[in-house]
Amino acid sequence: MSSIQVADQTFVAASGATVAEILGGPTNWRRWWPDLSLQVGEDRGEKGIRWIVSGALEGTMEVWLQDMLDGVILHYFLHAEPRDAVAGKRLASVIRARRVAGKEMAFEIKARLEAGRPAGVAPAC
Repeated sequence: MSSIQVADQTFVAASGATVAEILGGPTNWRRWWPDLSLQVGEDRGEKGIRWIVSGALEGTMEVWLQDMLDGVILHYFLHAEPRDAVAGKRLASVIRARRVAGKEMAFEIKARLEAGRPAGVAPAC
């Protein structure tokens, strides 16, 4: 079991294919997780993506897109170990920072794809 275990979910009123387009961009990865190197382990298209993580952490990360109502639930998972001993000693703050980074990624995608959509109206994409 990894010492860093993060799991989160966010509803996004957009299709899995539309969310996957944003997730598939390495430029976004570098912006969302600048201290991590991500190698695609499995590109699942409109169902999400799995990465092998190196850099500040060693492990795996995944975004699974589950169809739900008129959108998807964006599930975010991170299972990793810190690379340096200092991070291991302040594990609670490292885990919190990784939770926040995952939520910022999800909220950015949500805000971008739901911009201008009135509540209760089906998404255009």
